[in-house]
Amino acid sequence: MKGFNPWILGMLLVFIGSVLFMCLAMYGMLSKNAAPVAIKKCQELCAYAKGAGTPMANGPCLSEMYPDKWGVPDWVCDVAHAPRQPVDDLPENQCKAFREGRAHHFVEVDENCNVIRVY
Repeated sequence: MKGFNPWILGMLLVFIGSVLFMCLAMYGMLSKNAAPVAIKKCQELCAYAKGAGTPMANGPCLSEMYPDKWGVPDWVCDVAHAPRQPVDDLPENQCKAFREGRAHHFVEVDENCNVIRVY
C-alpha cells in the first residue's frame, strides 16, 4: 500500500490501547467510590420495602424487586439473615445480577435494614 506508514499504525494502536485502559480504570474507581451511595440507597430501599409489606424473611434481592428505585450501576441490594446462615450463601438466594456478573458489588442488609456486609 503506497504511503502506508507502519510506525503511525503502531502509535495509533498504542494510543487506542491507552485510552481503553484509562476508561476501564476509571470505571473501576467509580464503581468502588459508589459504596457509600449504594449503602445509603440499600438501607432506604429496605425501609421502603418493609413499609410496602414486602416479606423480608426469605432474603429478597431488593434491587431486582424495585429496579426503578435502585439506580446504582454495578451494585445490588440483598437481604440476608443476621447472623448469616448457610442458606444465605446459596446461589439461588443471591441477586441474579451479581450471580450472572452484571453487577460486581453488593450491599447486604438484615431484615431491619442494618448493613451486614459490603463487597
